[in-house]
Amino acid sequence: MPRSLDPLFSPRSIAVIGASRRPGTIGWQIVDNLLRHGFEGSVYPVNPSARSVHSVPAWRSVREIPGEVDLAIIVVPKELVLQVVDECGEKGVSAIVVISAGFREVGGKGEEREARLMERVRRYGMRLVGPNCMGVLNTAEDVRMNATFAPTMPPAGPVSFLSQSGALGVTILDYAAEYGIGIRSFVSVGNKPDVSSNDVLEYWEADPGTRVILMYLETFGNPRHFTRIARRVARKKPIIVVKSGRTLAGARAASSHTGSLSGKDSAADALLAQCGVLRADTVEEVFDLAMAFGVSPLPAGNRVAIVTNAGGPGIIIADACEGEGLQVAEFSPETLERLHKVFPEEASVRNPVDMVASATAESYRVALEIVLEDPGVDAAIAAFVPPLGIRQSDVAQAIVAAHEGHRDTPILAVLMGRDGLPEGRAELQAAGIPAYIFPESAARALGAMDRHRRWVERPVQAPTRFPVEREEVRQIIEGARSKGRSRLLEHEAYRVLEGYGIPVVRHGLVRSEDEAVQVAAEIDGPVVLKVVSADIVHKTELGGVVLELEGEEEVRSGWTRLQAAISEGAPDAAIEGILVAEYRTRGRELILGMNTDPSFGPVLMFGLGGIYVETFRDVAFRLPPVTEMEAGELIREIRSFPILEGVRGEEGVCLDSVTQAIQRLSQLVLDHPALESLDVNPFLATPGGGVALDARIALVQ
Repeated sequence: MPRSLDPLFSPRSIAVIGASRRPGTIGWQIVDNLLRHGFEGSVYPVNPSARSVHSVPAWRSVREIPGEVDLAIIVVPKELVLQVVDECGEKGVSAIVVISAGFREVGGKGEEREARLMERVRRYGMRLVGPNCMGVLNTAEDVRMNATFAPTMPPAGPVSFLSQSGALGVTILDYAAEYGIGIRSFVSVGNKPDVSSNDVLEYWEADPGTRVILMYLETFGNPRHFTRIARRVARKKPIIVVKSGRTLAGARAASSHTGSLSGKDSAADALLAQCGVLRADTVEEVFDLAMAFGVSPLPAGNRVAIVTNAGGPGIIIADACEGEGLQVAEFSPETLERLHKVFPEEASVRNPVDMVASATAESYRVALEIVLEDPGVDAAIAAFVPPLGIRQSDVAQAIVAAHEGHRDTPILAVLMGRDGLPEGRAELQAAGIPAYIFPESAARALGAMDRHRRWVERPVQAPTRFPVEREEVRQIIEGARSKGRSRLLEHEAYRVLEGYGIPVVRHGLVRSEDEAVQVAAEIDGPVVLKVVSADIVHKTELGGVVLELEGEEEVRSGWTRLQAAISEGAPDAAIEGILVAEYRTRGRELILGMNTDPSFGPVLMFGLGGIYVETFRDVAFRLPPVTEMEAGELIREIRSFPILEGVRGEEGVCLDSVTQAIQRLSQLVLDHPALESLDVNPFLATPGGGVALDARIALVQ
């Protein structure tokens, strides 16, 4: 599959169909870019009304071109695209890029037009980028192809970039040149009915010239396929994604807790986290990360040395580093002694190192060399605020000199003055030192590098498959659906959980007062009575739940009250029975849940449960399947995790039981696609284990 994209990224010949002689048109710009930037292959302008374009002979049709054509760039009105594609297919063109718009993105006839386009692509065995895109680019020395209408050719480098937005692609290529970010290849995928982000990701995985992958995504296409590919690729190369739609209105409403708390962006966050993909919130952050990953080695750990000539920037960087999960390094006594010897008394040599405003360019070289030799330092950030008489370019040279002897340790620079910034940044970038204007940008980039390091170093783990009662659970679900029910009754939900090894409270379904007394005696402790009926959804409001009953007398009294509430509030309801369940309160109330996202499928949720679940919204998400390690990370992601460990002398809960319950829930929802949503709330966690007190399961209709 990846090799089928060679004609797109490394063609030996290109036909530009719709080439124009009029400057300012897309057909003119693409031919101009191919010729001006030195495409290594043959360029064939196709224009039935012109003898030449850019002094290159033009052809009336792609069929008239002598020899083979690897790639066709199609820039014709939408009504002519299908005819041109037929001509390309008859010619034997391997791949096409359809720049033209007016397809699925406009709906109606556009969707039909795109379907007919794909029928032809499949018939001729071609690969398609677009429609509605801006083209492809490859800066490799043996290719040098700019088959886009972007006005700027970025510098060559190790960063490959995919964009679903043509306009954003133009902007980022333009800024890549300004920021000194070297681009290996670029593709604007447009509507992507054929070549998708997953295809391109696999292609770049095998490309030795691509070291960093950037992606602007509006949709994932096949999220599960993306997950499988990205997990593998992210262990070899960092993947940085800007995913739009964090606040997209119209997320599907759901009646369950999990549904109301999750949404499309929660699913996207979960997917990216599980793949080791770094999510950037803004285009600015993309540049910050690309600058660092494109030139700098990964840190060996998270301990950072900060060197500056002003206290303020040092404090800001220290705060930002802590926010990114980095640690401001503790210098060894030897390092402190060496710094004391070379800096004046008013300087602060503890990390951050504040050399004060009198520090020279040479001071930066000396300080950096000393701190980088400390075995407790994994990376360094050097920040410079220009005082009178000190040039940024001189400081940049000093930072480069210090880097010469420590090329395996990342150094990031912050040049906060405008004077001399372009020259200083260019020199630093060329030496493998990313340079920023603002302190937070450097800390953000270094934090992302450390997160990627941890992802690469983490062990590969497969999800556990537990022995379960899959067939019995399937029969429960299908039995409810055959009766036209959209929800399982509570005792059925309990049995589903039990079938997958998720502990539930002791309980029994009864149909008489005497049976209720008998089950309560067997439980031997406080119990709760709940009415079980498909016709009664909101039991509590009806009075269909009676809590904390202990002993025969209280159970009989509770039974009487429950029957009276049913008779008054739901006299026509079909009652399946009364659930007698153990009543427990001591422990930490958690929620385990699942909701089905229309794009991503089942999404798991874990968090603080009980009555506060939608008040504090302290929850985290993952996509199944989850491994034991991922379940543990999910638990530690919520803000309330310290409470689960135990605070103020309290004993913590049994985290192993919670971890296993999450894994078993993951297996349950993947084994049974008929489950639409599921809430275990609360799941009561104690030092001795965990148990489900209540469960709601909705079914796909």
